[in-house]
Amino acid sequence: MRRRVADDGSIEWLGVRYRTILEPAASEGRMSVVDSVSPVGSGPPRHIHHREDETFILLSGECEFWLEGETFFRGPGQTVFVSRGTEHTFRVIGDIPSRHLIVLTPGGFEGFFSEMAEGRFDVPGDMPAISEIAGRYELSFTGPPLGANESI
Repeated sequence: MRRRVADDGSIEWLGVRYRTILEPAASEGRMSVVDSVSPVGSGPPRHIHHREDETFILLSGECEFWLEGETFFRGPGQTVFVSRGTEHTFRVIGDIPSRHLIVLTPGGFEGFFSEMAEGRFDVPGDMPAISEIAGRYELSFTGPPLGANESI
């Protein structure tokens, strides 16, 4: 299956649009930046990045974040830093999609989004395959998305 690629180079997975605006090669692998637009209600299962730090810069919309048991909210102009090895997730809340930049240090994790879009994987239905691919990116899933009742 081919992934959906828009004219601007963005890809889509589960209704989320991802566009890498700084490739790892441009920073000698030190970082990458992904521009993401996520619909209301969307958000990943709880997870841990074992290799990279992740910084969210919210440009529009609002998100509920869960970081190692603490819940808090962020909106436009605010940031969230998640250090590697920290269990976390988020969910878009409110009335409009969230556009946010994701800064990954070091770069390389954006390839996970590309593989997910290419395979058109579904959460939770395809979690065994998703988890297998996630392992190559040193990502592990630890629980369900915010608001979900079923376990992953």
